[in-house]
Amino acid sequence: MHSLAVALAFAAAFCLAAGLVLTPLGLRHIAPISGAAISIPSSTLMFVALAPFVLAGEPVRWSAVAIFAAVGLIYPGAVTLTTFAANRALGPVITGTLGNFAPLFAVSFALAMLGEPLRATQLAGLIVIVTGVAVLTWRGGGAAHWRSWYLLLPLAAAGLRGLMQPTIKLGLEIWPSPFAASLVGYIVSCSIVLAAARLSTGAWVAPAPLSARLWFALVGICNGLASLLIYAALANGPVALVSPLVATYPLITVALSALLLQRGDGGARLLLAVALTVAGVVLLLAG
Repeated sequence: MHSLAVALAFAAAFCLAAGLVLTPLGLRHIAPISGAAISIPSSTLMFVALAPFVLAGEPVRWSAVAIFAAVGLIYPGAVTLTTFAANRALGPVITGTLGNFAPLFAVSFALAMLGEPLRATQLAGLIVIVTGVAVLTWRGGGAAHWRSWYLLLPLAAAGLRGLMQPTIKLGLEIWPSPFAASLVGYIVSCSIVLAAARLSTGAWVAPAPLSARLWFALVGICNGLASLLIYAALANGPVALVSPLVATYPLITVALSALLLQRGDGGARLLLAVALTVAGVVLLLAG
């Protein structure tokens, strides 16, 4: 019934995972806020360059623009900064897995803000998916690590991402243009992140090797495409369907981490996580 939304959500998950895995390559030489001051403007320039072609002749709906701009205050700017900081402290796998709690926030906000119905099978699928990817973070004897305050960083990012999804859907009901939503949100976030970088480092873009700048530019493109795909999925399906499917990106993160960063995370735990996640997706789609 929502096959397009499903396909778009899985494509967004891949782009999120790619951006998450590529981020440490840039963080070797540059701080998170300086990295964000490269990645988000890169995405913004991409959207601005495409806008005359994608939005040509389309009337502007200013009430929707206000909502898209409000979302831009926290996403991708604030979310990107907290995700980069968490990535540096915890690594991409744990950051991605704890970020998977976003659908719990998103579905709760959707119930309150949009009145979206949530069937029993959908709720079961959501819980199983979150449980499956959470299995990836389990480390024997790692209780001290789990008590670290750094864990608040990816959880905060998850909460902000969860709030963003039903809010952006409100805007899309007025102006059903995922591209316009991405463009406005990124312009606002770009301004905020550049200002934050200026205040923090004294420069709009901190000195860094060309390789680091290129990595963060690529991260920005991945994250920008992910945002566009998420918004497109939300325009074609409910939050309760799209959000859990996007949240499967930690499994892709594991695969890409092993391929690009030589950080393996296999064994029985990975098999269990995959089995639970697949079961959760089946339940979600059956609902």
